[in-house]
Amino acid sequence: MMAHTFPAATGFLVSAQQGGDRAPGPVFATRGAHEAVAEALRTQTLNAVLVHSGSAENAVARSGDTALVLAGELYNREDLFTLLPAGADARTDAQLLLALLDVYDLHAFRLLNGRFAAAVALGDRVLLATDHAGSVPLYTLPAPGRVLAATEIKALVPATAKAPPSGRPVAEARRVRRVPGVHQVPAGTVLDIDVRTGTAVPTRIWTPPVSRRILPEADATAVVRETLARAVRARTGGSTPLVVLSGGIDSSGVAALAAAHTHGPLDTLSMGTDTSDEFPEARVVATHLGSAHREITVPTADLLGQLPYAIWASESVDADIIEYLLPLTALYRALDGPARRILTGYGADIPLAGMHREDRLPQLDTAVAFDMATFDGLNEMSPVLSGIQGHWSTHPYWDRDVLDLLVSLEAGLKRRHGRDKWVLREAMSALLPRETVTRPKLGVHEGSGTTSSFSLLLSDAGVPDADIHRAKSLVVREIFDRVVVEGLPPAEVSTADAVHQAAARLKETE
Repeated sequence: MMAHTFPAATGFLVSAQQGGDRAPGPVFATRGAHEAVAEALRTQTLNAVLVHSGSAENAVARSGDTALVLAGELYNREDLFTLLPAGADARTDAQLLLALLDVYDLHAFRLLNGRFAAAVALGDRVLLATDHAGSVPLYTLPAPGRVLAATEIKALVPATAKAPPSGRPVAEARRVRRVPGVHQVPAGTVLDIDVRTGTAVPTRIWTPPVSRRILPEADATAVVRETLARAVRARTGGSTPLVVLSGGIDSSGVAALAAAHTHGPLDTLSMGTDTSDEFPEARVVATHLGSAHREITVPTADLLGQLPYAIWASESVDADIIEYLLPLTALYRALDGPARRILTGYGADIPLAGMHREDRLPQLDTAVAFDMATFDGLNEMSPVLSGIQGHWSTHPYWDRDVLDLLVSLEAGLKRRHGRDKWVLREAMSALLPRETVTRPKLGVHEGSGTTSSFSLLLSDAGVPDADIHRAKSLVVREIFDRVVVEGLPPAEVSTADAVHQAAARLKETE
């Protein structure tokens, strides 16, 4: 059983409908117990199947003619409590959200800083929302008289398999590949759906800031450290978290701040392959913090064999993103022992332009604006990546308040004195060894050898260098179709077969 510090639910399948039919049977990659719940309202019935950690009832809330289910957790509970009338019953995150909805209606979602997806039935409406970053993906199949929603695409596939769905188009939402009628709820958006007609009206509840803040160096580094520290503290839970540590500034900063809020030694973990690792750099940080540190080596052949699991979990068809996620998937699957709350340093590069080697500030800020405008739907923060092994992962750099701050800083604070992510490095300089603070950026897919290994696998299959990237996209889409659309278990899908099929398709087009 998962630790009590986990969210009450980590995923769901919901059916809101006029009438009383049950929700379809659940299909989830997320590991956990399943529990069915039903709430009969005046004009509709809300049925749900929850993936939970032993306290499913805490993920459901009901008051009068309103019922909701919540997967995930809120991080600004103390601030939210101040908005409620005295004596309000809000012991759980679901109850807190329900109380806020009673006051603010769908605008309550504008107040939340969290990692969550929610479905709310009230009157003739269904509200579907995911957090500001869409870090818990949410999908929907709306149709007249019935609205389906789930935190994984594969949970909705059975509803589309027997007959073509009569789903309605959803404005501003991305259609899901080869699953008719299913759309992904946009990040930072509430869909207000009329259950009678299936029509959806989107309302934005968060957008990345486009203005930029000018701060003196000392003020900028102080506010970055304080804001990130609050985000880490909110995510540590009631027990010792596990921090994925590469030895770079991003993960090391999270580890240093988590150590300050943990009783006893912090737990840290590093992953490498037989061709590449960052173990020495991570050991420097682990020794400095006095953490209980582990190293896991995954053979390269086994790492590439994890591709079906990475795609099955993330439900992404972006080959670049899958390369980033592959080492994390392998790490989570290799992590034995009880289910853990895991913190990562993932995502800092996007608001801080860490992957862009660019000294010209206009170009740097353009890169930040572009990356923040195009992250939605990539699913790189999805908790299902760790959830397939029963863990709950969370990413402090994509906390709402942290993002609001980091994105809004003027570009000269991000690239300064010839150093990338300068403001973060300075903010962490008093907490970490100098060699860690000054260490050049290396992506997790680079440090683990994932990119070179995937490219070599395609080269060995006869793919010319000029076609490697296109071939990777073909491989990812082929595997997506098998494990998500067709529902095959990832253990039954061969990476090698997908590579050979991609190579053959490229030859046919020559």
